[in-house]
Amino acid sequence: MTPELRAQFPILEEKVHGKPLVFLDSAASAQKPICVMDAMQKAAYHQYANIHRGLHWMSERTTEAYEATRDVVAAFLNAPDRHEIVFTRNSTEAINLVAHSFGGLLKPGQAVLISELEHHANIVPWLMLRDRIGIELRVVPILDNGDIDLNAYEALLADGKVALVAITQMSNVLGTVTPAKKLAELAHAHGAKILFDGSQSVVHSAVDVQAIGADFFTFTGHKLYGPTGIGVLWGRMELLDSMPPFMGGGEMIQSVSFEGATWASVPHRFEAGTPAILETIGLAEAIRFVERIGYDAIEAHEKALTDYAVERLNALEGVRVLGAPAQRGGVVSFVMEKAHPHDLATLLDQMGIAIRAGQHCAEPLVRKLGLHATARASFGVYSVKEDIDALCVGLERAHMMLS
Repeated sequence: MTPELRAQFPILEEKVHGKPLVFLDSAASAQKPICVMDAMQKAAYHQYANIHRGLHWMSERTTEAYEATRDVVAAFLNAPDRHEIVFTRNSTEAINLVAHSFGGLLKPGQAVLISELEHHANIVPWLMLRDRIGIELRVVPILDNGDIDLNAYEALLADGKVALVAITQMSNVLGTVTPAKKLAELAHAHGAKILFDGSQSVVHSAVDVQAIGADFFTFTGHKLYGPTGIGVLWGRMELLDSMPPFMGGGEMIQSVSFEGATWASVPHRFEAGTPAILETIGLAEAIRFVERIGYDAIEAHEKALTDYAVERLNALEGVRVLGAPAQRGGVVSFVMEKAHPHDLATLLDQMGIAIRAGQHCAEPLVRKLGLHATARASFGVYSVKEDIDALCVGLERAHMMLS
């Protein structure tokens, strides 16, 4: 990417322990470009008010900006209807919403199918649903290279008891990009709906919910160069319309009395209370920022970076890259002999290099790999080969210090 693009992220000019910042932790939360921060600041300085309920100028202007984001997101995902876009705090809340509202319609004896690749956000809500209403939770294994075992996947669907598949479109540990369209086709062939956790995938490649055959899709703003506190659930209208509310309060009702309440139409039924107004406006600008760059350019840039990182890391003494999926997004996890990932991360931090270390909220996957933790480097549109070179130099120094 160009120096002009990197200049949109002034934080990259910061020093850490007196060293230039090398930021390789975008999968946890991406840095924010100036345009996103400016959009939020402009709204806060010049037009902020609560939305939907107000009749004055400030409320009407802010409502227009907030609701315009729904149109931006609908176009971004190629959703058939803007009313299918539900704003949440993050992907975690979006998945919990589906688990509570769609999951609450399931019956004992039905099953939800997830995979060994999942983030805790796509495991724990289904464990809670299992314990609450007695559904079965099934887990499809991965192959040794980190890809989904499609034969096992189809076998777990075969008895027709799976009501919902909930699966990541890209692993935050191995970078595995799952075959979304194929997974959806198999799920539908056996009578199941499918939810994709797009928290990582939407950052690196374009998503068309109609083309992949999704029934639900979630993503979170803070990984997509946007603010924290704002996420998205997209769902097919016929499914959303059949689902009861997730939370009760203001905005999500049609009428209320002390005898009972009736619900607002979709999407407001699922948006109780005052939302993250400025953050929603910031999300729209983050999407515009990504679209200005273009996903063709983003994919080419990040594939080159990821391939380069895998090659460089594999050439280092004592370093082992985890997984070799058929398609890997901009995430590379690795381990070093005789070095705990936490120690690596601490030593690299002293050199100004920010990586992730731990279980990455994917404890079952990390344990499947026979590990207690991994180190992880992840890339964004602002990442450059020099960042990877710096990481490798840092790892060589760490290897000497820890040997």
